[in-house]
Amino acid sequence: MPDQAGSVLAFDFGQKRIGVAIGMQLAAGRPGSARTLTTIDSEGNDARFTAVAALIAEWQPICLLVGRPLNEDGTPHDMTARCERFANQLRGRFRLPVDAVDERFSSSEADANLRERGLSWQQRKTSIDAEAALIILQSWFDTHARSQEPA
Repeated sequence: MPDQAGSVLAFDFGQKRIGVAIGMQLAAGRPGSARTLTTIDSEGNDARFTAVAALIAEWQPICLLVGRPLNEDGTPHDMTARCERFANQLRGRFRLPVDAVDERFSSSEADANLRERGLSWQQRKTSIDAEAALIILQSWFDTHARSQEPA
């Protein structure tokens, strides 16, 4: 993945919604600020990729991240293949580096974070996907920054 500074878009892919977060990678792989960005609330591929294209045009990311769901034991399940297909489609359409990030427990962690902030079930439902994307992004930043540290 790129080591230069720039924005990074993270996606929490789902069949009904795609959560999106944005972060800035500083020089030498150091993470900067990250925040939730939006939720793409569409099941149609054309509408989804139109929304993704608009985000890429606006933010000009240096790379994209896609959460890769796995079972608790690390084995793939039905959604794993769908997320990998989405990542491949992003790679092919936008010609940007795409990294898959283990997203085990990101949705439950996102729900807990939102609950701690006092959001009702209805509020959490509309925010959980973008919050999960933020957790995916932060996880990548943490791992990527550690891999850049001198030995």
